[in-house]
Amino acid sequence: MQQDFAETQALALLAWLAGEEDILPLFMSATGVGEDDLRARAGEPEFLASVMDFLLMDDAWVLRGAEATGIGAQEFAMIRAGLPGGDLPNWT
Repeated sequence: MQQDFAETQALALLAWLAGEEDILPLFMSATGVGEDDLRARAGEPEFLASVMDFLLMDDAWVLRGAEATGIGAQEFAMIRAGLPGGDLPNWT
């Protein structure tokens, strides 16, 4: 997947995440970002990679995000792979 397309898809998922009152605080707590950081860093590929890493931790979040955005659940891992650090081997 091309990085620019992966960034566009991840940005759509970040927009969805920003509206999820039950998941967003978990993301903010896990990453240490505040509301200002969300806005300021939304266009950074590395930040979008952290969004994808977070969402991929829970299948329920993937399914909810997929349903809300129309992005296929099976595409989440490909989106992550298209962002910085996504080409690294997964040892788990």
